[in-house]
Formats: sequence, structure tokens, C-alpha cells
Amino acid sequence: MDLGSGEVNPPRINASVRSAVDGWFAETSADTDDGTFTRYRSFQNRKWVFIAVCMAVTALVSAFAITVGAYDLSIAEVYSIIWAHITSAVYDPDMDYIVVTLRSPRVVVAIVAGIGLAVAGVVMQSTLLNPLADPYTTGISSGASFGATLAMTLGLTVASGQYAIVINAFVFSLIPMMAILSIARIKRASPTTMIMAGIAIMYVFNACTTVMMLWADPNDMDAVYEWQVGSVSKNIWDEIPLMVAVTVAGTIVMQLLSRKLNVLSTGDESARSLGMNVDQMRTLNLLVVSMMTAAIVSFTGLIGFVGLVAPHIARLFVGPDNRFLIPASAALGAALLVCADLLGRVVIAPSVLPVGVIMSFIGGPMFLWLMLRGRSRMWS
Repeated sequence: MDLGSGEVNPPRINASVRSAVDGWFAETSADTDDGTFTRYRSFQNRKWVFIAVCMAVTALVSAFAITVGAYDLSIAEVYSIIWAHITSAVYDPDMDYIVVTLRSPRVVVAIVAGIGLAVAGVVMQSTLLNPLADPYTTGISSGASFGATLAMTLGLTVASGQYAIVINAFVFSLIPMMAILSIARIKRASPTTMIMAGIAIMYVFNACTTVMMLWADPNDMDAVYEWQVGSVSKNIWDEIPLMVAVTVAGTIVMQLLSRKLNVLSTGDESARSLGMNVDQMRTLNLLVVSMMTAAIVSFTGLIGFVGLVAPHIARLFVGPDNRFLIPASAALGAALLVCADLLGRVVIAPSVLPVGVIMSFIGGPMFLWLMLRGRSRMWS
């Protein structure tokens, strides 16, 4: 340091120290990867690839599904007819009616229903901490069935008009979840108690539905049966906006709450220790998925197992993180239901198996498989 000039010279660094520091930086930069980071990046990429593949399958199968019917069409013809309809340049009214009015709604409904039911299943499983929770096993679908059967057999509805059955199914589908939430608030029930309460309510509604079917006029039985097995073939464009609005809104809300859902899925004690109001969060989640499920099954009837199968398959590929599991399950649910509907139309053509029947064939064995695997492996 030169005091006369007022300048401060940097101290000389010992050569051995400099060499050691340079070697340390060189060792750090050239450090060989032990594979952990590579595997992590690969797993992250696999999540997006899985979602993209499911979306691609949905798009391809949807396009092919519209070509299937009494009049064979190519995918190019289908897109040409749809584009002509959008641009108001319809050149074949008959084909426009077949493609746009008859075939397209069932594909759109299958996609929307698959998304909504799959997201509902993910949220219920994480909220109730039970891998077997879904809209079917928690009584929501049974409540809708009871409401629809009540309207079709006895004519008892909460509203009149064209959508009397739909409104009845919607209102009664909310009753099981409101009952579960009431039980939880009064008794401060655990997640296990809540799902057991849902199963109990499901059996009660199923019994009431069976009694009404025994009293029903034989002419009404066909309508009741078709509604109970679940189908996307009877829906029209006027019914789709409500389904889309509720499903999209519910999915966005749940995606925004996905981080909190991760915390909730660790257990009540852990979530409370992190400052979360567990009861409030659980109530909000169940209300949102109840509205989503009610808006779907009120129009399609009982389509079971989508909320059970899609989340568990998606979990095998993307893991338990709800930030990725929700969109992955939504994409898989859409692909699964579109494929199931197409399979039901071609497996015994020209007869048609309702999509609910196909999903039962898939979901039943899946349900048994989940129970046999054990709780620890279900969430691995």
C-alpha cells in the first residue's frame, strides 16, 4: 500500500492459495454429473410429453370418431364440412347436419366430461386422502341418478320445462356432498369418515332409485336405464355451453389452488402446521368439484370410474404433484372418454354400447387392482 500517493494496492495473493482456488473452481465447473439432475430433467420432460401425447390422441381420435357412422366420411371431408359451417359456406346441408349437428356434439361432450370428471377425481383423492375417492364413490352420481329417476318416473321436479330432468339431477347431485360437509363440520370428521359417509349416502340413494324403478311405468324404464348407464349420444349443442363454462372455471380454480392442494395432501396436521385452514380448504375443494360433477352428470347420466382411472394412470407418469397431475389427468380423461365412446360404437356395430358401460369394463378391474396394490403403492 503506497501511503504517499493515496492509492491502495491490492495485497499479493500467495501463489499456492491462488492455485488452490483456481483448482477449486475448475473442479466445480468440470464436476461430473452423478445422474440425479439428468434424471430429474428427464422426469420433468416426461410430464409434458405425457400431457402432449394425451392431447394428440384426443385430437386424432375425435377427428376419426366423427367419420364413423352410417355415412362413411374421411377426416379431410369432416374438416372441410366443419370449416364450411364455420365460414357459413355450407355446400352440402345433409352432410353438414350429420357432421355438425349429430356427430360433433357427442365428441365435444365426451372431451368436456372426461376433463371434468378426471379433475374431480384428482381433487377428491388429494382432499380426502383416499386413492379410491371419485365422484362415483362419494355419492354425487347416485344423487343425480335419484333426481333424474324421480323426474322420469313420478314427474316430481324442482323446475319445469325442457331441462326439468337435468335440473332435478343437478340439485340432487349436490345433496350428498352437502351432507358430507355437514357431517364433517358437526363432528369434525376425518377424511376417512367423510368418504365412508359418502358411500353410505350412495347406498341410500341407490336403494331409493331401485324402489322407484319397481313402481315405474314400463314405458319410463327405457329412459331411466339409458340415463343410468351414461351416454354422450343424446346431447345437443344448446347443452354444451353450461358444461364447458363450469368445467373450465372449476379446472382453472383447482389449478390455481394446486400448490395448496399439495400441502393438504400431506395430511391435516402437516397442513395446519404450515398455517393452512384445513377445513376451509377442504370445503372449497369439495364444493368446486361437486359443481363440476353435477354440471356433467346432469346431462350425460352416470359415467363412472373416469375420476378413478385417469388420475391413477396419470400419477404413474407425472407423479403426485397436483400442479402437473391436474392437467395430465384432464388430458388423459378426455382421451379416455373419447376412446371409450368410439369403442362402444364400433365393437358391436351397428349396435352401440353406452360409454358408461365401456368405462365400467375398464374401471371395475382397475378398482380391484388399486385395492390389491395397497395404500402405500397407490401413492408412490
